[in-house]
Amino acid sequence: LLRSSQPLTGHNRRRCPEDEKLLGTILDEGERGFIIDTRSAQAAKQARMSGGGTEPKSSYPQWRRIHRALERGRPLQESFIRLVEACGDPSPSMDRWLARLDGSRWLSHVKAALSTACLAAQCLDREDAKVLVHGAEGTDTTLLVTALAQLILDPSCRSLQGFQGLLEREWIQAGHPFQLRCARSASSHARGKQEAPLFLLFLDCVWQLSRQFPFSLEFGEGLLLALFDNAYASAYGTFLCNNEKERSLCKVKESTHSLWAWLDQPEEKQKYLNPLYSHNPLVIWPSVEPQSIQLWQGLFLRWIRPSQHLDEAWGEIHRLVEG
Repeated sequence: LLRSSQPLTGHNRRRCPEDEKLLGTILDEGERGFIIDTRSAQAAKQARMSGGGTEPKSSYPQWRRIHRALERGRPLQESFIRLVEACGDPSPSMDRWLARLDGSRWLSHVKAALSTACLAAQCLDREDAKVLVHGAEGTDTTLLVTALAQLILDPSCRSLQGFQGLLEREWIQAGHPFQLRCARSASSHARGKQEAPLFLLFLDCVWQLSRQFPFSLEFGEGLLLALFDNAYASAYGTFLCNNEKERSLCKVKESTHSLWAWLDQPEEKQKYLNPLYSHNPLVIWPSVEPQSIQLWQGLFLRWIRPSQHLDEAWGEIHRLVEG
């Protein structure tokens, strides 16, 4: 599984022998690979006008390109804002609530992300093929797909320690611009040009996996909520800045504490473990049917509906498991 930014072919269709050689050496003779582009074919074509583009078939004959358009940027932020407004409606009727939920299109984004991740996982697992994922810069929807594909395929990523490593590798070190994407409060109505809840969308997809496979993830909803909170406002330096270069210049590691060190403390760690966890060495294939995708109530309704009874239920589950 590989990830990158888009090739810079431009409108003149420039070639890059180094790129061609690099992707050529990954495949054996007669072997085929898949390039999953998280933009629509039209968007990828338009990117040539600003220097970007796609891999031409003539230069990459062993690779098959597949377009799976995933929204990012303003459309995703607008979708999130509409969902927050719908959840905050003080007295919605059933028809109004369902209409506003559907109109936000948030669950459609969740479905699209999981579907694309499943496609990448199927190419790797069932076709035994190499897969390259990229969008434009390779720091948003690209990371969403590669991180989810690894969760689906690799049981080690579904442990608490493995999941932390996945986040560090696929989101932080890979350069997801947290400072730009999470600049304001998550529920802010301000429409910042660079803001987009890509990391929130990833956490929502992980929650969907945990709901469909309640025994397969070592961590529970509490960890996902803590990660969401810390991505937007944190006492730790883990999600500061936009990339590793900025963190180095700002001396983030020297002047702040790590979120992972806090989570790994025994008394804290216990709060986030899933009491029903049982190691599952198999691939977990989520259902992406519309009926299977649900609203993450624990996040989107957390300040609207009391969680007392749910907390009591989880406490009872902990007690039964320990007994």
